[in-house]
Amino acid sequence: MLERFRGLMGRLLTPPARLLIKLGVGPDLITWVGTVALVAVALVMVPLGLLWQAALVLGVISFTDMLDGQVARLSGRTSRWGAFLDSSLDRVADGAVFTGVIIWFALGGRPVWAGVAAAALVLGQVTSYVKARAESQGWQVTGGLAARADRLVIAYLGLLLQGIGVPYALAVAVTVLALAGVITVGQRLRQVRRQADAEEASEVDQ
Repeated sequence: MLERFRGLMGRLLTPPARLLIKLGVGPDLITWVGTVALVAVALVMVPLGLLWQAALVLGVISFTDMLDGQVARLSGRTSRWGAFLDSSLDRVADGAVFTGVIIWFALGGRPVWAGVAAAALVLGQVTSYVKARAESQGWQVTGGLAARADRLVIAYLGLLLQGIGVPYALAVAVTVLALAGVITVGQRLRQVRRQADAEEASEVDQ
């Protein structure tokens, strides 16, 4: 859903990207620093119960996920390696965010919600894997109910609202994410299945 705002975000990130280029900062360094910072915040602040603070910091750090790409484009340093690194570290970052949430639920004596958060984590990872695996086979996967940006926004919103005292906000967030994950995986599998069936039919006709 949030993919439509990528153009706007690209324009907003152009000034800081140009500054980083002038300072000699490369896209790979931005990717690594952003991931390490996000993992540290997610695995320290969230389990400690600093939820709204973590939500704000994580939201700011997450902009580096687009900033590295903007730096790469403006500096002419886009590469398959950069895309691979970014995608791989995205999985690490997502895992850290939801692991922090799982730990917070577990420490608070809420094992059921910890389990739901774990389901949201697994389904989110599968959502990304299905897209990557399909594209490696030459199929196209687009859209879906909850892409990565949507999942992070919901998770951060849940942390923020829970942190300022809204009861069950994080529980609702992980439940929505788990359900959205099931639907999104189903949508993407259906897309791939249709393309596979079309290829098989084409081969038969030939």
